[in-house]
Amino acid sequence: MKSHTADVAVVGCGPVGLVLSILLAHRGWRVVLLEKYRGQYPFPRVVAFDGETARSFASAGIGADLMELGEPLGQYMFQNAEGRELFSFEAPYEPGRDGWPIATVMHQPTFERALREHVLTLPNITTLFGHKVEAVEDHGSHVSITAPGPDHEGDVTASYVIGCDGANSFVRDVMGSRMIDLNFKHDWLLVDVVFHEKRAFRPNDVQVCDPARPTTIVASGRGHRRWEFMRLPGESIEEMSTVERMWELLAPYDVTPANADLTRNIVYTFQAAMADKWRNGRMLLAGDSAHLMPPFAGQGMCSGIRDSVNLAWKLDLVLRDLASDSLLDAYQAERALQVRHTIEMSIEVGKIVSELDPVAAARRDAFLIAMQAKPEGVDLAPSAYALEDGIVRRTPDIALPHGELSPQGVVARGTQRDRFDDVVGRGWQLITTLDPYEALGEDELEFLKSLGTHLVRVMPAGIPPKIARAHEVVDVERLYLPWLAGYKKVAALVRPDYYVFGFAADRADLPALVNDLKAQLPLVR
Repeated sequence: MKSHTADVAVVGCGPVGLVLSILLAHRGWRVVLLEKYRGQYPFPRVVAFDGETARSFASAGIGADLMELGEPLGQYMFQNAEGRELFSFEAPYEPGRDGWPIATVMHQPTFERALREHVLTLPNITTLFGHKVEAVEDHGSHVSITAPGPDHEGDVTASYVIGCDGANSFVRDVMGSRMIDLNFKHDWLLVDVVFHEKRAFRPNDVQVCDPARPTTIVASGRGHRRWEFMRLPGESIEEMSTVERMWELLAPYDVTPANADLTRNIVYTFQAAMADKWRNGRMLLAGDSAHLMPPFAGQGMCSGIRDSVNLAWKLDLVLRDLASDSLLDAYQAERALQVRHTIEMSIEVGKIVSELDPVAAARRDAFLIAMQAKPEGVDLAPSAYALEDGIVRRTPDIALPHGELSPQGVVARGTQRDRFDDVVGRGWQLITTLDPYEALGEDELEFLKSLGTHLVRVMPAGIPPKIARAHEVVDVERLYLPWLAGYKKVAALVRPDYYVFGFAADRADLPALVNDLKAQLPLVR
């Protein structure tokens, strides 16, 4: 049996495993990607992603294709049994805080195909499809993996193994990690449909909050649409799964065998749970292996992609021997709190949708309708949660949002005018109104250089981009200068996962900001 040597072995070839593998390969690391299925899983599970995830997809090399692969979410409405609007919001296709639309509808197999095609362009990723992992052993200095497959090339030796292998994770079992039930579990029938002719829906996505049958109707990528029907007490999974029953449930929506094809149907358990341990030595978890959440806020895959981006930069520093592997302990410390907030938000939305008691549903309807009349209205659109622990600057100014998600706007340099990441580069970013080469000493500059930090001075809009120096960009959309000015700060040091490590108040504080990061990273001396 042929063996493979890698810096990182990734188990599971869904979006989370693919993005993690690509981000590590972009940093120069050898990756072995293992997947038990020989071919791509053909059915959609996820139907949407947010702007932060779009930014991560762009960093994984498919930014140029994102808007062709996806489509606008449009209006997302919650209705009661009578069809009356409880609340709704519109997701514009214009760029939001992250430089991408705040919500995009996707057809997951199409996205995975694009990611897989990018994987094939990276010579330092070895793909082993049809290889089911049967054993993982941590030897202290490395891990060994046994995963026989059709080519009998299944022995892998790696520095680390990351389990991106889903809710029934084998890697999680080997680690001795257990899933903690967060007390939300319902069975839903998922039916994916393709219409014979193009059909418009307004609103595009609907949550039908009907106690007689809670139902979700969502777009799932170009030409695809999904209905989700909650299994009611007394109904069996077998009964729900018959083709005849599916057509019965679809009929009220004018979906019939005469105008549509069923492409997938499955009874799926929507649940909330989180692993108690995301790391054990050289084994780690990401995505559904580490956490499960109801889909009502569309944050399951997005949370897994956040895991990948967070873990990629930490593994990079450890593999480069810049930081000790204790840095990996910050991974769960940072992500678990964010995930818990996201799960709780998803549960609350799920409770609104899934109410089966007609009396309680009537009270819910009255409350939400009354809220519409208030100036602030009702807004359950997912939002990013700041880092509360881990590698974040801590200052006496506790009101300052160190750990918030950084924005992304359009900037210009020379003849180049594009999103900040594409002009400046991805990774660590020092964004400042000062000249960093004048404000920082040699030690700080050398440390930032070792991390591969992009030092960027932001210049006011109106300055001709052609006169900007190599480390200067013009704030075309007037985003960065007002952002810093709003906090009365002169600089922000941004991590590779787009979260702000910390802000600097003035020129004297800028070296202190850099040294705070240096002190927090467990550097190899």
